[in-house]
Amino acid sequence: MQIARVVGSTVATIKDAKLVGRKLLIVREADEHGTALGKPYVAVDSVDAGTGDLVLVAAGSSARQTDLTKDTPVDAVIMAVIDSLEVSGAVTFRKS
Repeated sequence: MQIARVVGSTVATIKDAKLVGRKLLIVREADEHGTALGKPYVAVDSVDAGTGDLVLVAAGSSARQTDLTKDTPVDAVIMAVIDSLEVSGAVTFRKS
C-alpha cells in the first residue's frame, strides 16, 4: 500500500468495458505529512475519494483484489481515504 494525494481526475469516454462507470483519479505518492511527491498516475476510485484527499492506494496485482476491480485491467486502486496519520507517537496528518 502507498500513501497518495488525489491531485485531479481524468475522463475517458472510450475504454475497456470493465472500466465503464468507474471514476479515474490522478494521484501522486505522498509522504507522512501528506505532501505529494513523485510522478502522477491514474488509480481507479473504489471509495468515492475526491481531489485533495489523502488516500491509500494498492498497486500491481493487489489492485485487482477489490470487489470493484476483480478481473479488471487496473494497476492502481484507491481503497481508503485517510483520516489521520501517526508516526512515532506524533500525529503528522489529520483530515480537516
